[in-house]
Amino acid sequence: MSTPVEDLFKRASILDEQDRATLAGPLLESLEHEMDEEIESAWLEEIELRLRKLDADSVDLVTWEDVKEKLGL
Repeated sequence: MSTPVEDLFKRASILDEQDRATLAGPLLESLEHEMDEEIESAWLEEIELRLRKLDADSVDLVTWEDVKEKLGL
Protein backbone atom coordinates (compact mmCIF):
# COMPACT_ATOMS: atom_id res chain seq x y z
CA MET A 1 0.00 0.00 0.00
CA SER A 2 1.44 3.33 -0.98
CA THR A 3 1.54 6.40 1.22
CA PRO A 4 0.08 9.79 0.27
CA VAL A 5 3.65 11.06 -0.23
CA GLU A 6 4.44 8.24 -2.62
CA ASP A 7 1.21 8.88 -4.53
CA LEU A 8 1.97 12.58 -4.73
CA PHE A 9 5.52 11.88 -5.91
CA LYS A 10 4.24 9.59 -8.67
CA ARG A 11 1.79 12.27 -9.81
CA ALA A 12 4.44 15.01 -9.69
CA SER A 13 6.93 12.85 -11.60
CA ILE A 14 4.64 12.95 -14.61
CA LEU A 15 5.04 16.73 -14.85
CA ASP A 16 7.54 18.18 -17.29
CA GLU A 17 10.88 19.43 -15.99
CA GLN A 18 9.83 23.08 -15.77
CA ASP A 19 6.68 22.27 -13.81
CA ARG A 20 8.61 20.01 -11.41
CA ALA A 21 11.10 22.82 -10.80
CA THR A 22 8.24 25.25 -10.21
CA LEU A 23 6.72 22.85 -7.69
CA ALA A 24 10.07 22.22 -5.96
CA GLY A 25 10.62 25.90 -5.11
CA PRO A 26 7.62 26.39 -2.82
CA LEU A 27 8.15 22.97 -1.26
CA LEU A 28 11.72 23.84 -0.32
CA GLU A 29 10.68 27.25 0.93
CA SER A 30 8.07 25.63 3.15
CA LEU A 31 10.90 23.87 5.03
CA GLU A 32 12.67 27.10 5.90
CA HIS A 33 11.40 28.31 9.25
CA GLU A 34 13.78 31.17 9.87
CA MET A 35 15.03 33.61 7.29
CA ASP A 36 18.59 34.78 7.83
CA GLU A 37 18.56 38.43 6.81
CA GLU A 38 22.32 38.49 6.15
CA ILE A 39 22.11 35.53 3.80
CA GLU A 40 19.06 36.93 2.02
CA SER A 41 20.79 40.29 1.63
CA ALA A 42 23.95 38.64 0.27
CA TRP A 43 21.90 36.64 -2.26
CA LEU A 44 20.07 39.75 -3.42
CA GLU A 45 23.38 41.57 -3.89
CA GLU A 46 24.77 38.62 -5.87
CA ILE A 47 21.66 38.48 -8.06
CA GLU A 48 21.84 42.21 -8.75
CA LEU A 49 25.55 41.95 -9.60
CA ARG A 50 24.94 39.09 -12.02
CA LEU A 51 22.06 40.93 -13.67
CA ARG A 52 24.21 44.04 -14.13
CA LYS A 53 26.94 41.93 -15.72
CA LEU A 54 24.40 40.30 -18.04
CA ASP A 55 22.96 43.67 -19.01
CA ALA A 56 26.47 45.01 -19.70
CA ASP A 57 27.36 41.94 -21.82
CA SER A 58 30.45 41.46 -19.67
CA VAL A 59 30.03 37.73 -19.12
CA ASP A 60 30.34 34.76 -21.44
CA LEU A 61 27.11 32.80 -21.46
CA VAL A 62 27.18 29.01 -21.57
CA THR A 63 24.22 26.99 -22.79
CA TRP A 64 22.81 24.14 -20.72
CA GLU A 65 23.68 21.82 -23.60
CA ASP A 66 27.34 22.88 -23.39
CA VAL A 67 27.37 22.35 -19.62
CA LYS A 68 25.89 18.85 -19.97
CA GLU A 69 28.41 18.01 -22.69
CA LYS A 70 31.31 19.20 -20.56
CA LEU A 71 30.03 17.10 -17.64
CA GLY A 72 29.56 14.10 -19.89
CA LEU A 73 25.82 13.93 -19.34
